[in-house]
Amino acid sequence: MKYLAEFQNPELARGLLDDIRAAVTRPWALMEVCGGQTHTIIRQGIDQLLPDGVELIHGPGCPVCVTPLEVIDKALAIAARPGVIFCSFGDMLRVPGTDRDLFRVRSEGGDVRVVYSPLDALRIATENPDREVVFFGIGFETTAPPNAMAVHQARKRGIRNFSMLVSHVRVPPAIDAVMGSPDCRVQGFLAAGHVCSVMGTSEYPELAARHRVPIVVTGFEPLDILEGIRRVVRQLERGEHTVDNAYPRAVRPEGNPAARAMLADVFEVTDRAWRGIGTIPLSGWRLSPRYREHDAEHRFDVVDIATREPAACRSGEVLQGLLKPNQCEAFGTDCTPRSPLGATMVSSEGACAAYYLYRRLGTPTTPLEASSVV
Repeated sequence: MKYLAEFQNPELARGLLDDIRAAVTRPWALMEVCGGQTHTIIRQGIDQLLPDGVELIHGPGCPVCVTPLEVIDKALAIAARPGVIFCSFGDMLRVPGTDRDLFRVRSEGGDVRVVYSPLDALRIATENPDREVVFFGIGFETTAPPNAMAVHQARKRGIRNFSMLVSHVRVPPAIDAVMGSPDCRVQGFLAAGHVCSVMGTSEYPELAARHRVPIVVTGFEPLDILEGIRRVVRQLERGEHTVDNAYPRAVRPEGNPAARAMLADVFEVTDRAWRGIGTIPLSGWRLSPRYREHDAEHRFDVVDIATREPAACRSGEVLQGLLKPNQCEAFGTDCTPRSPLGATMVSSEGACAAYYLYRRLGTPTTPLEASSVV
Protein backbone atom coordinates (compact mmCIF):
# COMPACT_ATOMS: atom_id res chain seq x y z
CA MET A 1 0.00 0.00 0.00
CA LYS A 2 3.01 2.28 0.26
CA TYR A 3 2.75 3.03 -3.42
CA LEU A 4 -0.74 4.44 -2.99
CA ALA A 5 0.02 6.21 0.30
CA GLU A 6 2.68 8.27 -1.44
CA PHE A 7 -0.10 9.85 -3.49
CA GLN A 8 -2.27 10.64 -0.46
CA ASN A 9 0.27 12.65 1.54
CA PRO A 10 -1.38 15.67 3.29
CA GLU A 11 1.83 17.75 3.33
CA LEU A 12 2.31 17.32 -0.39
CA ALA A 13 -1.37 18.11 -0.92
CA ARG A 14 -0.93 21.40 0.93
CA GLY A 15 1.99 22.25 -1.32
CA LEU A 16 -0.01 21.57 -4.47
CA LEU A 17 -2.93 23.61 -3.17
CA ASP A 18 -0.58 26.50 -2.40
CA ASP A 19 0.77 26.32 -5.96
CA ILE A 20 -2.77 26.37 -7.39
CA ARG A 21 -3.75 29.34 -5.23
CA ALA A 22 -0.62 31.21 -6.28
CA ALA A 23 -1.30 30.57 -9.96
CA VAL A 24 -4.99 31.54 -10.11
CA THR A 25 -5.82 35.10 -11.11
CA ARG A 26 -9.35 34.60 -12.48
CA PRO A 27 -12.19 32.02 -12.41
CA TRP A 28 -11.75 28.74 -14.29
CA ALA A 29 -14.08 25.78 -14.89
CA LEU A 30 -12.41 22.37 -15.28
CA MET A 31 -14.03 19.04 -16.08
CA GLU A 32 -12.83 15.77 -14.62
CA VAL A 33 -13.88 13.22 -17.23
CA CYS A 34 -13.94 10.03 -15.16
CA GLY A 35 -16.42 9.04 -12.47
CA GLY A 36 -13.57 7.50 -10.47
CA GLN A 37 -11.95 10.93 -10.34
CA THR A 38 -15.28 12.44 -9.27
CA HIS A 39 -15.50 10.04 -6.33
CA THR A 40 -11.96 10.90 -5.22
CA ILE A 41 -12.76 14.61 -5.47
CA ILE A 42 -15.97 14.38 -3.44
CA ARG A 43 -14.65 11.82 -0.94
CA GLN A 44 -11.59 13.95 -0.18
CA GLY A 45 -13.36 17.32 -0.44
CA ILE A 46 -10.87 18.49 -3.05
CA ASP A 47 -13.42 20.75 -4.74
CA GLN A 48 -13.96 22.55 -1.41
CA LEU A 49 -10.23 23.05 -0.87
CA LEU A 50 -9.64 24.81 -4.17
CA PRO A 51 -9.44 28.61 -4.29
CA ASP A 52 -12.60 30.56 -5.05
CA GLY A 53 -13.36 30.62 -8.73
CA VAL A 54 -11.81 27.24 -9.60
CA GLU A 55 -14.79 25.01 -10.25
CA LEU A 56 -14.73 21.30 -10.97
CA ILE A 57 -17.45 20.07 -13.34
CA HIS A 58 -18.25 16.36 -13.32
CA GLY A 59 -18.03 14.73 -16.73
CA PRO A 60 -19.68 11.82 -18.54
CA GLY A 61 -17.02 9.24 -17.66
CA CYS A 62 -19.18 6.73 -15.81
CA PRO A 63 -19.62 3.63 -18.00
CA VAL A 64 -22.75 2.40 -16.26
CA CYS A 65 -24.37 5.84 -16.29
CA VAL A 66 -24.00 6.42 -20.03
CA THR A 67 -25.29 3.01 -21.12
CA PRO A 68 -28.47 3.99 -22.98
CA LEU A 69 -31.90 2.99 -21.76
CA GLU A 70 -32.58 1.11 -24.99
CA VAL A 71 -29.60 -1.19 -24.34
CA ILE A 72 -30.68 -1.71 -20.72
CA ASP A 73 -34.12 -2.74 -21.95
CA LYS A 74 -32.55 -5.08 -24.51
CA ALA A 75 -30.53 -6.67 -21.68
CA LEU A 76 -33.72 -7.13 -19.66
CA ALA A 77 -35.51 -8.71 -22.61
CA ILE A 78 -32.67 -11.15 -23.30
CA ALA A 79 -32.15 -12.02 -19.62
CA ALA A 80 -35.84 -12.91 -19.25
CA ARG A 81 -35.77 -15.49 -22.03
CA PRO A 82 -35.87 -19.20 -21.12
CA GLY A 83 -32.61 -21.01 -21.66
CA VAL A 84 -30.48 -17.87 -21.28
CA ILE A 85 -27.79 -17.31 -18.67
CA PHE A 86 -27.23 -13.55 -18.55
CA CYS A 87 -23.86 -12.50 -17.08
CA SER A 88 -23.01 -8.98 -15.95
CA PHE A 89 -20.81 -7.02 -13.63
CA GLY A 90 -22.69 -6.36 -10.40
CA ASP A 91 -23.16 -2.62 -10.76
CA MET A 92 -25.45 -3.09 -13.77
CA LEU A 93 -28.05 -5.10 -11.85
CA ARG A 94 -29.70 -2.12 -10.17
CA VAL A 95 -29.62 0.23 -13.16
CA PRO A 96 -33.25 1.00 -13.93
CA GLY A 97 -34.68 0.19 -17.32
CA THR A 98 -38.04 1.43 -18.50
CA ASP A 99 -40.05 -0.66 -16.02
CA ARG A 100 -37.64 -2.92 -14.09
CA ASP A 101 -33.98 -3.85 -13.56
CA LEU A 102 -31.91 -7.05 -13.76
CA PHE A 103 -32.53 -7.78 -10.08
CA ARG A 104 -36.25 -7.86 -10.85
CA VAL A 105 -35.69 -10.17 -13.80
CA ARG A 106 -33.74 -12.52 -11.52
CA SER A 107 -36.48 -12.43 -8.88
CA GLU A 108 -38.95 -13.38 -11.61
CA GLY A 109 -36.94 -16.49 -12.52
CA GLY A 110 -34.37 -15.20 -14.98
CA ASP A 111 -30.88 -16.72 -14.69
CA VAL A 112 -28.89 -13.52 -14.10
CA ARG A 113 -25.39 -14.03 -12.76
CA VAL A 114 -22.75 -11.59 -11.49
CA VAL A 115 -19.29 -12.23 -12.89
CA TYR A 116 -15.95 -10.54 -12.26
CA SER A 117 -14.52 -11.02 -15.74
CA PRO A 118 -15.88 -11.68 -19.24
CA LEU A 119 -13.77 -14.84 -19.16
CA ASP A 120 -15.95 -16.05 -16.27
CA ALA A 121 -18.92 -15.80 -18.64
CA LEU A 122 -16.95 -17.73 -21.25
CA ARG A 123 -16.27 -20.46 -18.70
CA ILE A 124 -19.97 -20.63 -17.85
CA ALA A 125 -20.69 -21.08 -21.55
CA THR A 126 -18.32 -24.05 -21.78
CA GLU A 127 -19.92 -25.60 -18.69
CA ASN A 128 -23.45 -25.14 -20.06
CA PRO A 129 -23.34 -26.12 -23.74
CA ASP A 130 -27.14 -26.51 -23.87
CA ARG A 131 -27.73 -22.90 -22.71
CA GLU A 132 -27.21 -19.52 -24.36
CA VAL A 133 -24.75 -17.45 -22.32
CA VAL A 134 -24.79 -13.69 -22.84
CA PHE A 135 -22.29 -11.23 -21.36
CA PHE A 136 -23.24 -7.57 -20.91
CA GLY A 137 -20.23 -5.75 -22.38
CA ILE A 138 -20.29 -2.08 -21.47
CA GLY A 139 -17.76 0.61 -20.67
CA PHE A 140 -15.00 2.76 -22.05
CA GLU A 141 -11.61 1.97 -23.52
CA THR A 142 -10.62 0.41 -20.20
CA THR A 143 -13.04 -2.51 -20.23
CA ALA A 144 -13.31 -2.97 -23.98
CA PRO A 145 -10.00 -4.90 -24.45
CA PRO A 146 -10.78 -7.78 -22.03
CA ASN A 147 -14.28 -8.01 -23.47
CA ALA A 148 -12.78 -8.15 -26.95
CA MET A 149 -10.46 -10.91 -25.74
CA ALA A 150 -13.44 -12.96 -24.53
CA VAL A 151 -15.12 -12.74 -27.93
CA HIS A 152 -11.84 -13.53 -29.66
CA GLN A 153 -11.40 -16.62 -27.46
CA ALA A 154 -14.98 -17.75 -28.06
CA ARG A 155 -14.46 -17.66 -31.81
CA LYS A 156 -11.01 -19.29 -31.61
CA ARG A 157 -12.29 -22.13 -29.37
CA GLY A 158 -15.55 -22.60 -31.26
CA ILE A 159 -17.78 -21.74 -28.26
CA ARG A 160 -20.93 -20.98 -30.20
CA ASN A 161 -23.32 -20.54 -27.26
CA PHE A 162 -21.48 -17.39 -26.08
CA SER A 163 -22.52 -13.93 -27.21
CA MET A 164 -22.09 -10.37 -26.00
CA LEU A 165 -24.48 -7.43 -25.74
CA VAL A 166 -22.11 -4.61 -26.61
CA SER A 167 -22.41 -0.98 -25.56
CA HIS A 168 -18.85 0.28 -25.54
CA VAL A 169 -18.11 4.00 -25.81
CA ARG A 170 -15.06 6.17 -26.53
CA VAL A 171 -13.92 9.20 -24.53
CA PRO A 172 -12.46 11.59 -27.18
CA PRO A 173 -15.75 11.98 -29.12
CA ALA A 174 -17.49 12.70 -25.80
CA ILE A 175 -15.01 15.50 -25.05
CA ASP A 176 -15.65 16.84 -28.54
CA ALA A 177 -19.41 16.74 -27.92
CA VAL A 178 -19.09 18.50 -24.55
CA MET A 179 -17.02 21.28 -26.10
CA GLY A 180 -19.44 21.58 -29.02
CA SER A 181 -22.44 22.23 -26.78
CA PRO A 182 -23.65 25.85 -26.81
CA ASP A 183 -24.04 25.60 -23.02
CA CYS A 184 -20.49 24.41 -22.43
CA ARG A 185 -18.57 26.20 -19.66
CA VAL A 186 -15.58 23.85 -19.59
CA GLN A 187 -12.21 25.51 -20.08
CA GLY A 188 -9.88 22.60 -19.31
CA PHE A 189 -10.00 18.82 -18.93
CA LEU A 190 -8.58 16.25 -16.53
CA ALA A 191 -8.45 13.29 -18.93
CA ALA A 192 -9.00 9.80 -17.53
CA GLY A 193 -5.64 8.15 -16.91
CA HIS A 194 -6.85 4.54 -17.22
CA VAL A 195 -8.35 5.23 -20.65
CA CYS A 196 -5.07 6.72 -21.81
CA SER A 197 -3.13 3.76 -20.40
CA VAL A 198 -4.87 1.72 -23.10
CA MET A 199 -5.26 4.20 -25.96
CA GLY A 200 -2.31 6.52 -25.36
CA THR A 201 -2.54 10.25 -25.96
CA SER A 202 -2.53 10.52 -29.75
CA GLU A 203 -6.26 11.32 -30.00
CA TYR A 204 -6.06 14.42 -27.81
CA PRO A 205 -3.73 17.02 -29.44
CA GLU A 206 -6.18 17.70 -32.28
CA LEU A 207 -9.02 18.16 -29.78
CA ALA A 208 -6.95 20.49 -27.62
CA ALA A 209 -5.93 22.59 -30.60
CA ARG A 210 -9.36 22.77 -32.25
CA HIS A 211 -11.21 23.70 -29.06
CA ARG A 212 -8.28 25.68 -27.62
CA VAL A 213 -8.59 23.76 -24.36
CA PRO A 214 -5.84 22.23 -22.19
CA ILE A 215 -6.12 18.48 -21.62
CA VAL A 216 -4.05 16.97 -18.80
CA VAL A 217 -3.96 13.18 -18.41
CA THR A 218 -4.66 12.60 -14.72
CA GLY A 219 -4.67 9.69 -12.28
CA PHE A 220 -7.06 8.90 -9.46
CA GLU A 221 -5.33 9.46 -6.12
CA PRO A 222 -5.71 12.83 -4.34
CA LEU A 223 -2.25 14.07 -5.36
CA ASP A 224 -2.89 12.95 -8.95
CA ILE A 225 -6.04 15.07 -9.05
CA LEU A 226 -4.35 18.11 -7.50
CA GLU A 227 -1.38 17.83 -9.86
CA GLY A 228 -3.74 17.62 -12.83
CA ILE A 229 -5.60 20.72 -11.65
CA ARG A 230 -2.33 22.56 -11.14
CA ARG A 231 -1.16 21.81 -14.66
CA VAL A 232 -4.48 22.77 -16.26
CA VAL A 233 -4.65 26.04 -14.31
CA ARG A 234 -1.08 26.92 -15.24
CA GLN A 235 -1.85 26.38 -18.92
CA LEU A 236 -5.01 28.45 -18.71
CA GLU A 237 -3.22 31.30 -16.95
CA ARG A 238 -0.52 31.27 -19.65
CA GLY A 239 -3.07 31.08 -22.47
CA GLU A 240 -1.85 27.63 -23.56
CA HIS A 241 -3.89 24.64 -24.75
CA THR A 242 -1.75 21.55 -25.05
CA VAL A 243 -1.91 17.89 -23.99
CA ASP A 244 0.12 17.10 -20.88
CA ASN A 245 0.67 13.72 -19.21
CA ALA A 246 0.54 14.04 -15.41
CA TYR A 247 0.16 10.25 -14.98
CA PRO A 248 3.41 8.93 -16.49
CA ARG A 249 3.65 6.02 -14.06
CA ALA A 250 0.73 4.42 -15.94
CA VAL A 251 0.39 6.17 -19.30
CA ARG A 252 2.73 5.97 -22.26
CA PRO A 253 2.12 8.05 -25.39
CA GLU A 254 1.45 4.91 -27.43
CA GLY A 255 -0.80 3.35 -24.79
CA ASN A 256 -0.99 -0.45 -24.76
CA PRO A 257 -0.34 -1.71 -28.32
CA ALA A 258 -1.51 -5.27 -27.56
CA ALA A 259 -4.82 -4.04 -26.17
CA ARG A 260 -5.31 -1.68 -29.09
CA ALA A 261 -4.62 -4.49 -31.53
CA MET A 262 -7.26 -6.66 -29.85
CA LEU A 263 -9.78 -3.82 -30.06
CA ALA A 264 -9.04 -3.31 -33.75
CA ASP A 265 -9.46 -7.02 -34.43
CA VAL A 266 -12.80 -7.54 -32.67
CA PHE A 267 -14.57 -4.17 -32.81
CA GLU A 268 -15.29 -1.45 -35.31
CA VAL A 269 -16.07 2.19 -34.55
CA THR A 270 -19.71 3.22 -34.78
CA ASP A 271 -22.10 5.95 -33.69
CA ARG A 272 -23.36 5.39 -30.14
CA ALA A 273 -26.23 6.71 -28.04
CA TRP A 274 -25.27 7.93 -24.56
CA ARG A 275 -27.94 7.83 -21.87
CA GLY A 276 -29.16 11.32 -21.10
CA ILE A 277 -27.00 12.87 -23.81
CA GLY A 278 -28.04 11.40 -27.17
CA THR A 279 -26.14 9.97 -30.09
CA ILE A 280 -22.53 11.05 -30.52
CA PRO A 281 -21.00 10.27 -33.92
CA LEU A 282 -18.22 7.68 -33.91
CA SER A 283 -18.30 7.49 -30.13
CA GLY A 284 -18.60 3.74 -29.71
CA TRP A 285 -17.68 0.26 -30.77
CA ARG A 286 -19.66 -2.68 -32.06
CA LEU A 287 -18.54 -6.16 -33.01
CA SER A 288 -16.99 -6.28 -36.46
CA PRO A 289 -18.63 -8.47 -39.13
CA ARG A 290 -16.06 -11.23 -38.52
CA TYR A 291 -17.49 -11.68 -35.00
CA ARG A 292 -21.17 -11.06 -35.80
CA GLU A 293 -22.16 -14.59 -34.74
CA HIS A 294 -21.28 -13.57 -31.17
CA ASP A 295 -23.40 -10.40 -31.28
CA ALA A 296 -26.31 -10.85 -28.85
CA GLU A 297 -28.40 -8.16 -30.55
CA HIS A 298 -28.11 -10.06 -33.81
CA ARG A 299 -28.66 -13.48 -32.18
CA PHE A 300 -31.74 -12.53 -30.15
CA ASP A 301 -33.24 -10.02 -32.58
CA VAL A 302 -34.08 -7.44 -29.89
CA VAL A 303 -35.46 -4.61 -31.96
CA ASP A 304 -38.38 -2.22 -31.71
CA ILE A 305 -38.17 -1.97 -27.92
CA ALA A 306 -40.15 0.98 -26.59
CA THR A 307 -38.32 2.95 -23.90
CA ARG A 308 -39.50 5.60 -21.47
CA GLU A 309 -37.18 7.75 -19.35
CA PRO A 310 -38.54 9.00 -16.02
CA ALA A 311 -39.49 12.65 -16.47
CA ALA A 312 -38.02 13.67 -13.10
CA CYS A 313 -34.54 12.27 -13.84
CA ARG A 314 -31.98 14.93 -14.81
CA SER A 315 -28.97 12.64 -15.02
CA GLY A 316 -28.33 13.76 -18.60
CA GLU A 317 -27.65 17.29 -17.38
CA VAL A 318 -25.41 15.91 -14.62
CA LEU A 319 -23.44 13.85 -17.16
CA GLN A 320 -22.89 16.94 -19.33
CA GLY A 321 -21.73 19.05 -16.39
CA LEU A 322 -24.76 21.34 -16.65
CA LEU A 323 -26.11 20.44 -13.22
CA LYS A 324 -24.61 19.39 -9.91
CA PRO A 325 -26.35 16.31 -8.41
CA ASN A 326 -27.59 18.18 -5.35
CA GLN A 327 -29.15 20.82 -7.60
CA CYS A 328 -31.66 18.23 -8.89
CA GLU A 329 -35.09 18.48 -7.25
CA ALA A 330 -35.36 14.69 -6.94
CA PHE A 331 -31.89 14.17 -5.40
CA GLY A 332 -32.11 12.47 -2.01
CA THR A 333 -35.92 12.51 -2.00
CA ASP A 334 -37.56 10.80 -4.96
CA CYS A 335 -34.15 9.53 -6.11
CA THR A 336 -31.95 7.59 -3.68
CA PRO A 337 -29.68 4.54 -4.02
CA ARG A 338 -32.60 2.38 -2.81
CA SER A 339 -35.02 3.91 -5.29
CA PRO A 340 -32.98 5.41 -8.15
CA LEU A 341 -34.43 7.29 -11.08
CA GLY A 342 -31.21 7.06 -13.07
CA ALA A 343 -27.94 5.17 -13.26
CA THR A 344 -25.93 8.10 -11.86
CA MET A 345 -27.45 7.30 -8.44
CA VAL A 346 -26.60 3.58 -8.38
CA SER A 347 -23.33 3.28 -10.26
CA SER A 348 -20.16 3.05 -8.17
CA GLU A 349 -18.76 5.80 -10.42
CA GLY A 350 -21.93 7.90 -10.64
CA ALA A 351 -21.75 11.56 -9.61
CA CYS A 352 -25.12 11.41 -7.84
CA ALA A 353 -23.96 8.33 -5.93
CA ALA A 354 -20.82 10.18 -4.84
CA TYR A 355 -22.79 13.16 -3.56
CA TYR A 356 -25.21 10.89 -1.70
CA LEU A 357 -22.55 8.56 -0.30
CA TYR A 358 -20.38 11.39 1.04
CA ARG A 359 -23.37 13.41 2.26
CA ARG A 360 -22.88 16.28 -0.14
CA LEU A 361 -26.55 17.08 0.20
CA GLY A 362 -26.27 20.86 0.16
CA THR A 363 -23.83 23.71 -0.35
CA PRO A 364 -21.00 23.46 2.22
CA THR A 365 -20.76 26.38 4.60
CA THR A 366 -17.48 25.60 6.32
CA PRO A 367 -14.21 25.54 4.36
CA LEU A 368 -12.22 22.34 4.75
CA GLU A 369 -8.60 22.07 5.78
CA ALA A 370 -5.99 20.46 3.56
CA SER A 371 -5.39 17.82 6.24
CA SER A 372 -8.68 16.23 5.19
CA VAL A 373 -6.92 14.99 2.06
CA VAL A 374 -5.70 11.55 3.17
